[in-house]
Amino acid sequence: MWHKLGQLFSPQGSQRHPKLLTHAANPLPVQLDGDVYRVFFSGRDALNRSSVGAVDIDIVKRHVVKEHHAPFFEHGPVGSFYADGVSIGNCYDTPSGRYMLFMGWRSPENAHWRGEVGRLRVAADLTLSLDGDRPFMPLDDEDAVSLSYPWVQQDDEKNGYAMWYGSTLTWNAGNGEMVHVIKRASSNDGEHWHKEGLAVPYAVGVAQAFSRPTVFRDSSGLHMWFSFRSGAGEAYRIGYASSLDGRAWDLRPDAVGIDVSNEGWDSEMIEYPFVLEHRGERYMLYNGNGYGKTGFGLAMLTG
Repeated sequence: MWHKLGQLFSPQGSQRHPKLLTHAANPLPVQLDGDVYRVFFSGRDALNRSSVGAVDIDIVKRHVVKEHHAPFFEHGPVGSFYADGVSIGNCYDTPSGRYMLFMGWRSPENAHWRGEVGRLRVAADLTLSLDGDRPFMPLDDEDAVSLSYPWVQQDDEKNGYAMWYGSTLTWNAGNGEMVHVIKRASSNDGEHWHKEGLAVPYAVGVAQAFSRPTVFRDSSGLHMWFSFRSGAGEAYRIGYASSLDGRAWDLRPDAVGIDVSNEGWDSEMIEYPFVLEHRGERYMLYNGNGYGKTGFGLAMLTG
């Protein structure tokens, strides 16, 4: 079960940067020193275009050490693959450096929005820069509709990498909800990827719209948490799946151990989890109502 520790951060005040007026979605923590983490997030401007902001938080004392006023990375110009937003996944290290993958949003007039995967280079001082003007993972024959935020980590022997990412199969499965699934890809070097197809099983009307996987490995295997919608009309919830090898997953959304609260900032939806271990405890950062409009909170695994 996950024990909720409360809301950590929510964008407040009238003097906010115009690119970070609202929302703190997709929290992504990077340890600075001791108990303090820089938590990157996707904030929005007045036109709902997302850019990457950050806040430094003491995860044990659960208070904000510093809020960074300016964005670390802004959405792109008109015509770019990230013109309408940047939604972040996680950080990973390769021999060529540290990177952060993101979903680049495009919302063209008279057409459905879509996403492709871009890559940011993460410098030693945690500044961010775009690693190429083209998508790192573009749409192709395998993933022809839309892509979303990946999770990347090294495999057990640290001689390769695994990626779990979101891919849209259809915008409407007949119940008014899209089918957006989690697929897997593998790489020897973190640069060149081989797509392996569906990783987590889905079921229309039960769990059909997934996003933002976070994966944790322990002695019992691999554990994945993610956002999902069933297609029955309710808002996002956090779900769970387990695997022994990272390829075949057992979907167990009812075993997640966390749900919406009876009232307050996360009473309508919970989504976009990020699970990490700190000082022997397992924590989850997650968003609440409004796709991150009420900020993000923290939970601790208790058993």
